[in-house]
Amino acid sequence: MALAFGSLVPTNTNTLCLSLTPQPLNNLIFSTKNHTKFMFCGRGVSYGNTLSCSDQRASTSIATIVCCAANKPSSSEISSTAKIRSEVLSPFRAVRMFFYIAFIASGSLGGFIAATQLLGALANPSRASQVGDILKGLGIDIGAVSIFAFLYLRENKAKNAQEARLSREESLSSLKLRVDDKKIIPVSSLRGIARLVICAGPASFVTESFKRSLPFTEGLIDRGVLVVPFVTDGNSPCLEFDESDEELNKRRKRLWQLAPVYITEWSEWLNEQKKLAGVSSESPVYLSLRLDGRVRGSGVGYPPWNALVAQLPPVKGIWTGLLDGMDGRVL
Repeated sequence: MALAFGSLVPTNTNTLCLSLTPQPLNNLIFSTKNHTKFMFCGRGVSYGNTLSCSDQRASTSIATIVCCAANKPSSSEISSTAKIRSEVLSPFRAVRMFFYIAFIASGSLGGFIAATQLLGALANPSRASQVGDILKGLGIDIGAVSIFAFLYLRENKAKNAQEARLSREESLSSLKLRVDDKKIIPVSSLRGIARLVICAGPASFVTESFKRSLPFTEGLIDRGVLVVPFVTDGNSPCLEFDESDEELNKRRKRLWQLAPVYITEWSEWLNEQKKLAGVSSESPVYLSLRLDGRVRGSGVGYPPWNALVAQLPPVKGIWTGLLDGMDGRVL
């Protein structure tokens, strides 16, 4: 049971405001000065939730609890970790952008000087012969400023896109997975260990994805693939394991052992990815991650199990370490 500590402040609108710690809470207990206690049970009590509580000794609702966390970054903010990773992945980008700005400033200054000289030459008939050279220099300055401004804007656009992608991946890495009844881990703890494939859709989609993966179980396990089945319609998928082959059955259960925790947070992240990709919120999708946690592939429909087995190198054997990171192009 999780406990939240802090003061509850009543307002004129009969609302109590509480600031929670930055993690989802399952059970909340509040106690007032007159020793009146309120308890909320359930999963997924997190940021921005509004909870109604009622006094057990009265028949009317007495307050509303507004849960918030001021230090949770919004989806539009770029985390410092994402910025650092962006600098590591593109170490010379800042240098290039600095020189682009310097060349823009130099060309702008040269263009300003050339423009003043042109005005003086046009006003003085004795300098009319210099107008051609001055116009040539002014054209060169304008062209240089235009080129370097274009290069800077393109570099800045690529930087923003990379940081946004890395920020979304950091958000994914903070989501929780259930390994078994006693162990819950963040996605980030599987970096360098497993290649996750997220199957998100209705129960029928997850069931069919499971059936299509059966012929490739051995190859997927050898390549460190673990599947995260995320059911979006609230039903339970039918994952039937063949008990006749105990060893193969064990490997299939290992392939499909993970389960998402705190469904609301997973849904918010997935809906944001669909919106950015222009995919309908009702469409079943899959996402394939590299060993380093970056997204290597995604699409609408069933995961291409055969392609994953053909393209991914094994995580054990003589190729261990040699082909690390050869997971395909990052999206």
